[in-house]
Amino acid sequence: MAHDHGSLTPVTPDEAHSRLAAHSHGVLATIHPDRGPDPVPVVYGVSGDVVGIGVDTVKPKSATRLRRERNLESDPRASLLVEHWDADDWSRLWWVRAHLVHVPDPPRDVVDDLVRRLVDAAPQYADAPFHRVLALRIVSTSGWAAQGRDG
Repeated sequence: MAHDHGSLTPVTPDEAHSRLAAHSHGVLATIHPDRGPDPVPVVYGVSGDVVGIGVDTVKPKSATRLRRERNLESDPRASLLVEHWDADDWSRLWWVRAHLVHVPDPPRDVVDDLVRRLVDAAPQYADAPFHRVLALRIVSTSGWAAQGRDG
């Protein structure tokens, strides 16, 4: 099988936002006060300029208040990295990073829309099993993609 290496070029902020909104799984990095970057895989939804991440009851947890929440309380900055990888066809590679700021008390209508988007993103969320939804405002987006391919 031929391996196409393609070439990566920057995507526009609008294209980065569109790719982010079209997907639902990425790596959220908050800032731990001692360790620094604290990445964790998440399911997310996008409503306008807000990313929502559910604190759910689906997966077992040692507590309902997660480390990422405590991290955001001490430093509201975060990043969400979403990427597409194809080992056989690098012309399909892309990644997008959203720089985020935690919104402690988002409007109810935004939370309701984020819940709908999370429910649509994963069958495990069909009954909206959330303790709460973390809301993070998108400050900026950036990314790279192979030329001429969507991935």
